[in-house]
Amino acid sequence: MLRALILSFLPLPALACETALMLTVDVSNSVDGAEYHLQVDGLADALNDPDIVDALVRGQSAISVVQWSGLAEQAVTIPWTRVRSAADVARLSERARRQERAFVLSGTAPADALLFSLNNFAPVLDCARRVIDVSGDGTPNTGGNVATARARAERDGITVNAIAIELMGVAVTNFYRNRVITRDGFVVTARMHRDYPRAIRAKILRELAQVMG
Repeated sequence: MLRALILSFLPLPALACETALMLTVDVSNSVDGAEYHLQVDGLADALNDPDIVDALVRGQSAISVVQWSGLAEQAVTIPWTRVRSAADVARLSERARRQERAFVLSGTAPADALLFSLNNFAPVLDCARRVIDVSGDGTPNTGGNVATARARAERDGITVNAIAIELMGVAVTNFYRNRVITRDGFVVTARMHRDYPRAIRAKILRELAQVMG
């Protein structure tokens, strides 16, 4: 009985976090209102997918959302949220759907988006894997050096993956593949913004595949 009493006062062991996933959403000038909602609704729907819910809960994952645009225009719209249950994921999905657009009529600075994201991992250093999931529909027209940001991600042990939203051709895909993602990263191509919901679901499933076994 004494042992049980002593144990009741000891802190419970922390649940292991498998993946910290930061989802960065492009809200630059090339993204109109309808396209913005395709992105946030696509993200919210992906978080309701049963396979993704299962993987997030099993991995005791952490999720954050960043919106980005031009130089010095990045904002955390959903701070790091720990996922312990399906109810946690449902609440996260609803927050993703309701988030307001942070910037309008601005440029495209993916390097600054990456650097901002890299500076926001302090709350989830206990997670085994740290991933930045950057989406965009264009190449830079302002901001810093993308190669410098990618090199820092690799030094910090953070994976960078991407969704390239193409209006035509593969220019954006090639830019993300050659300039943005880390050596252990990958790119998923979305054919226009209407294909984003499929792409974000496929990408998150791939990112969580290690958790799902």
